[in-house]
Amino acid sequence: MSGVASWYGEDFQGRFTSNREIYNMFDMTAAHKTLPFGTRVMVTNLNNGKSVAVRINDRGPFVGERIIDLSYAAARVIDMVGSGTAPVRLDILGVALSAASRTLPRYSVQVGAFVYEDNARELERRLRAKYVDVVLSPYASAARTYYRVRVIAKDRDASLRLAQVLSEDGYKVILLEE
Repeated sequence: MSGVASWYGEDFQGRFTSNREIYNMFDMTAAHKTLPFGTRVMVTNLNNGKSVAVRINDRGPFVGERIIDLSYAAARVIDMVGSGTAPVRLDILGVALSAASRTLPRYSVQVGAFVYEDNARELERRLRAKYVDVVLSPYASAARTYYRVRVIAKDRDASLRLAQVLSEDGYKVILLEE
């Protein structure tokens, strides 16, 4: 599918996205009108051939005939920040399963939960140096927002091995099955 992309950034930083994540303009995310949340999309700038992979976590854009609204970081990767918009091609990389259609549990190891996002980002950065699938996910409770840092595992055995390694590295971990 092809069309016009735009981007959004600082004005939305720290606000909730449509899927209830907290928007971070430095993440590789995007808004789309209909694609399921969690869908991964390759966005190619047709003006220069540069591409970026993003995850859909918001709804939009709602301006004109635009087909996708990229985070600031994603727009920078494909060199469209200055122009504000660009003609793009979208290629679906993977469609997330809805909670109702998911038959297998997801396993992860939580390594930290922080009140301050900067502390969570620092842990995320350190873990990414050693682990592939590190996720920072905000959780909004009634009192405040917590920033959880997790390492995703492919199955229960992998999560147990991962928890052991992380524990040996000095982290206090929690095994999660969702």
